[in-house]
Amino acid sequence: MKTKWGSCTPASRRVWLNSELAKKPVECVEYIVVHELLHLAEPNHGERFVALMNRHLPRWAATQKRLNAAPLGHEDWDA
Repeated sequence: MKTKWGSCTPASRRVWLNSELAKKPVECVEYIVVHELLHLAEPNHGERFVALMNRHLPRWAATQKRLNAAPLGHEDWDA
């Protein structure tokens, strides 16, 4: 994955994680895993999804900001 930390395809019940997550703090990994697994219950990022995130990972918004401020990887993808 060059542009995302993770993705989920609810129809096939498949979750993909960016291998660069292994280099991030454990709370960032936890956030992405919970985020993607919750897409199995709620495919969209609507109110229900946010409520599920709040229920299962109350500090998710702060972790999301931290992770989104970090680069996806240390490689130059355009090279």
